[in-house]
Amino acid sequence: MSQPALIVIDVQNDYFPTGAYPLHDTQAVLERTVQAVRSAQAQGVPVVLVQHIARSSPSPFFNVGTEGVQIHPLLRAAAPDAPVVVKGHADSFLNTTLQATLAAQGVDTLWLCGMMTHNCVTHTALSPQAQGYTVRVLEDLCTTVDAMIHAIAISALRDRVEVVSSESLGLCG
Repeated sequence: MSQPALIVIDVQNDYFPTGAYPLHDTQAVLERTVQAVRSAQAQGVPVVLVQHIARSSPSPFFNVGTEGVQIHPLLRAAAPDAPVVVKGHADSFLNTTLQATLAAQGVDTLWLCGMMTHNCVTHTALSPQAQGYTVRVLEDLCTTVDAMIHAIAISALRDRVEVVSSESLGLCG
């Protein structure tokens, strides 16, 4: 029997309307993501939050010590005990504790979602370290700079990993 984990990537304040780099449709994606987190927890599926912190300062966004770098408070409230993996690269595995965090929970399947679809979600899904997992990208729980770039990234991902809706996994709907 497989053990999935819901990996929520970079749902941070800078990507919302009052942040340094607002993305497309963030509020709706946040609401669905919070619902998915609660559903995952109810199913016994571990939730892991990933937080990007800029490697150099100043950076256009995600600077240390700013409100923008913080995980969105509604997401944090939904998953107060979830481990937070801090990263400085687009790939959530690169130089992070993600692989160890997943191994400690016996995870073999990744349900990936978050922000930005074409960057951090894609790089994590296609990471060399992700190859040992069954990878599913939850397209309705991702967003990026606009709807077209999101659609292009999702289309490209379909060639390499499974792309599903959160509803198909019983997380939203």
